Amino acid sequence: MTMPDLSTEYLGLRLRTPLVASSSPLTGEMDGLRRLEDAGASAVVLPSLFEEQINAEAMEIDQLLETGAESFAEALSYFPELGDYDTGPDRYLKLVQQAKAALGIPVIASLNGTSPGGWVEHAKLIEEAGADALELNLYLVAADADLDATGLETRYAELVRAVRGAVRIPIALKLGPFFTALAHTARELVHEGADGLVLFNRFYQPDLDLDTLEVLPRISFSSSEELRLPLRWIAILHGRIRASLAATTGIHTAVDVLKVLLAGADVAMTASALLQFGPEHLRRLEKGVIAWMSEREYSSVRQLRGSVSQKAVADPTAFERANYMRTLKSYSSSFRT
Repeated sequence: MTMPDLSTEYLGLRLRTPLVASSSPLTGEMDGLRRLEDAGASAVVLPSLFEEQINAEAMEIDQLLETGAESFAEALSYFPELGDYDTGPDRYLKLVQQAKAALGIPVIASLNGTSPGGWVEHAKLIEEAGADALELNLYLVAADADLDATGLETRYAELVRAVRGAVRIPIALKLGPFFTALAHTARELVHEGADGLVLFNRFYQPDLDLDTLEVLPRISFSSSEELRLPLRWIAILHGRIRASLAATTGIHTAVDVLKVLLAGADVAMTASALLQFGPEHLRRLEKGVIAWMSEREYSSVRQLRGSVSQKAVADPTAFERANYMRTLKSYSSSFRT
């Protein structure tokens, strides 16, 4: 029996399989990156360089340059070169360079923030460092009551437009699901220059410590149950926007990978499963995908991709409101039995 062709294309990059290691501590150091490639990752997304890190760097340098500068004219000669500072952004660029030199798979860098600021300049530096693509991780909790939905979407559009005008490498947007009209927003962001969408950003929720009354960060692994939200929107957007689609959050098993491919994703990104079970889990995912495709005589990922998207199924409303009634009725029936 001929082995199914698992190759796919994402952001114009030809990948051996749809299995991509998304941003995590594993992709933040060279040993983890090498292990991921050896285990079968077709591409890696580096951890994000945060807007706060860029701003902190600028403030730190300003303070260093201003200290003593007005006291003695000779102080000007004592200023160290900016390259002497081992700041967060500098370390990030080194990681991009090292990853590109050591790996034979595409390296996707990531910027996390909500305003152009230093993003444009650092996008250029990341491109110069050799990144194959750039993921813009748009993480904003819309807590400002004066910022309406249109204002938020405009901010995102301006950010994409600014970065698109600064670099030539492909750009993917990692979005959250909390948009009033997600399909429209997705189309507009693609129009502004996004080459792909990553669905969805997993917003980490704060917790409260009842002893100290402090707000605490809480990080937990995702589960396959969380796949349903990106699965729905991948299926809805497939064939309706001219951009690559990546599914993330809830990719733990070969079944999860197959579901998002059938819905229309070009790649399946996973992090939690790799942190829990190690990079070698990629081999199990790939083996499971091959077994399922071979059993059903699929010759390639291209053949199955999108075959259960909203545009392809007999009942398109299954991905919309009609599915809500069916779900409730199915639960009521099972509860009675």
